[in-house]
Amino acid sequence: MSPESFESLTNQILTSVGTVIDGKPDAVRSALVSLLAEGHLLIEDVPGVGKTMLARALAASVDASVRRIQFTPDLLPGDVTGVSVFNPVDREFEFKHGAIFANIVIADEINRSSPKTQSALLEAMEEGQVTVDGQTHALPYPFLVVATQNPLEMEGTYALPEAQRDRFMMRISMGYPDARSEALMLRQRDAVNPLEALTPVVSSAEVTALIGWARAVHVAPAIEDYAVGLSQATRTHPDLRLGASPRATLQLVRAAKVWAALDGRGFVIPDDITALLIPVFAHRLIPTRAAGGVRARSTTDAITGILERIAATVRVPLAARQ
Repeated sequence: MSPESFESLTNQILTSVGTVIDGKPDAVRSALVSLLAEGHLLIEDVPGVGKTMLARALAASVDASVRRIQFTPDLLPGDVTGVSVFNPVDREFEFKHGAIFANIVIADEINRSSPKTQSALLEAMEEGQVTVDGQTHALPYPFLVVATQNPLEMEGTYALPEAQRDRFMMRISMGYPDARSEALMLRQRDAVNPLEALTPVVSSAEVTALIGWARAVHVAPAIEDYAVGLSQATRTHPDLRLGASPRATLQLVRAAKVWAALDGRGFVIPDDITALLIPVFAHRLIPTRAAGGVRARSTTDAITGILERIAATVRVPLAARQ
């Protein structure tokens, strides 16, 4: 794949999703980064701001298998991963695939299901496979989980455990649209659903090629040391009782590769790392009680402030392209 092909295909995806998600280019770009960096995306915000719409628009723009799982309190782990069913004719157990068997899985309102059902995603998100009754079944490739959730203090929700949050490469918030975008939405969506007009602009094979191209982006040792330094700083910060995991460091660099490629560069610079620091790290960190407050929003704001201070104190490499 050439740089021109990478730019053309990624622009087609961004444009396609952008026709539905107007005025949120950062959120659209983050969704594409998660796909091409082989990560998973958690979209957290209040109801009605377009979380599920973003996930569906990304899925509709890629010619690949797509499944949507509506997470509800009565959803069972077997509904997600699949179950073994006894066939009386062959007198053998047959595996019936669950909803997780797709290239893009939309886990809608993931925190409305019990922790037991949420945990059914752990192996799938980390290893690209599920194990049922001792048998391992590979998932399609590429594989992306786009999960949406409402703020944790809302009624009828279950907080995602640390292990589950750490599986998500990035967490983003949509935020409310500006006045122009909201007025445009009123005019355009009164009689027409914009999702119905979307058609795939890239195939799953082309997505695989894009992933391979992003993997080849160069990361200098100084940049790697910079990413490690940021991670280490979260683990020793007095206001944090849980810092970034090694998985977080790895995913930060992977996401930075895609970020650089989208900017037309074949190498990562420090700005790529710092641009992704909060979306990649913030949802994995737990502040101390004194630093974090008690409400979800104050906790998020506290962690964001801590990461901004860490970024300001960790030394930035000057000669990064080596």
